[in-house]
Amino acid sequence: MNKPLSVFIILLFSLFNNQAIAGDDGKVELNGNGNNGYTEINDCFEKVNRGIFAFNQVLDNIIFKPLAKGYRIFPQPIRSGTSNVLSNLGSVVTIPNNVLQGQFRDAGVNSARFVINSTLGIAGIFDVASYYGLQKRDKEDYGQTLGVWGASPGCYFVLPVLGPTTVRDSLGSLVNMVGGDAWYNVTVVNDTQYFSEADYYASRLLDGIDFRAKNLESFDSLEKNSVDLYASVRSLYLQDRYRKVRNIDKTTETLSDDDWEELDSQ
Repeated sequence: MNKPLSVFIILLFSLFNNQAIAGDDGKVELNGNGNNGYTEINDCFEKVNRGIFAFNQVLDNIIFKPLAKGYRIFPQPIRSGTSNVLSNLGSVVTIPNNVLQGQFRDAGVNSARFVINSTLGIAGIFDVASYYGLQKRDKEDYGQTLGVWGASPGCYFVLPVLGPTTVRDSLGSLVNMVGGDAWYNVTVVNDTQYFSEADYYASRLLDGIDFRAKNLESFDSLEKNSVDLYASVRSLYLQDRYRKVRNIDKTTETLSDDDWEELDSQ
């Protein structure tokens, strides 16, 4: 695959991992500690952010949403199997972050799940591990790990295509590109016999389509009912990250505990 094109594709479909439903007040409301559960993050570049956000919405309407609608045509077993495979691949990022955060039991469970589902589950198509009592754990990433270690979020901003983030979460994402994502290393960094960079970008593309297809109605409802769509997305992103960093056992608004994988069950 042409390198610049492949990088552009992964950036495009990363957008969907950074959006969801929230309230319109721009605040972060959780069952947290202090300030009655609220925390404030500076939107340091709001005018620029709003312009980039509008650009991302155009991309969604002309590219991603139509693709997601087409994906919904496939039978549910095919879509479920695809989701399981993508979730299984995500374990290679979750497991090291479990260790870095001192979640050794979760690291063990996720490691066992990865081995079982990758073998008996046929590359993760079937969640065999759950049948054996190894239930799925929350996702973890390097941005969350930095938060657990005490790093503050820093400014909130919106990236073209990639969507909402903070300084801390952006730094966490960069770790994936320098060795933190085993799947990225196997497919893109190293010239392996069985996998190529096309496999990595295909998996990210499918991840974006799968996420968007699950949430067609949720996004439509958000866009229709939000007084300020930008503020709604900002609110949800920040409150979800706050909850994830602190491992608060509370679903964010209408979110599932799968880290925005399924806002609206299909």
